[in-house]
Amino acid sequence: MSIAQRLQDLGIELPTVATPAAAYVPFVRSGDLVFLSGHIARKDGKPWVGQLGAGMATAEGALAARAVAVDLMGTLQAATGGDLERVRRIVKVMSLVNSAPGYTEHHLVTNGCSELLGQVFGDKGKHARSAFGVAQLPLGACVEIELIAEVD
Repeated sequence: MSIAQRLQDLGIELPTVATPAAAYVPFVRSGDLVFLSGHIARKDGKPWVGQLGAGMATAEGALAARAVAVDLMGTLQAATGGDLERVRRIVKVMSLVNSAPGYTEHHLVTNGCSELLGQVFGDKGKHARSAFGVAQLPLGACVEIELIAEVD
């Protein structure tokens, strides 16, 4: 099954690349690798604000991470000239979770992103990963994720 078909079956329409909010570019290609800048979680077009462990539950954080994965795939689609079939492998995901002291479920929040990438890309979506808790993220976002992919 094609990636486009998997996205359609999941009811996902990929967004266009968002304009960066600061002095950076959305992605950089170096050889066969594409490095995607960090994408913050958005809900209804606005930053998905919150802090895990302080008014925001892990399940909601996982939904936010899933939303980030959708945005990352939109950027990856632009980086591949509109053809996600050119993705050979999702290599690495790094997740930053806005979390209260003592919160320890960053890995479960990040699963929202990782699991969707696996659903869409199959075995090519299995990746190395890091998940960190941080004191704050830009615009108060609850999650920020960056991604590295190998492409044709």
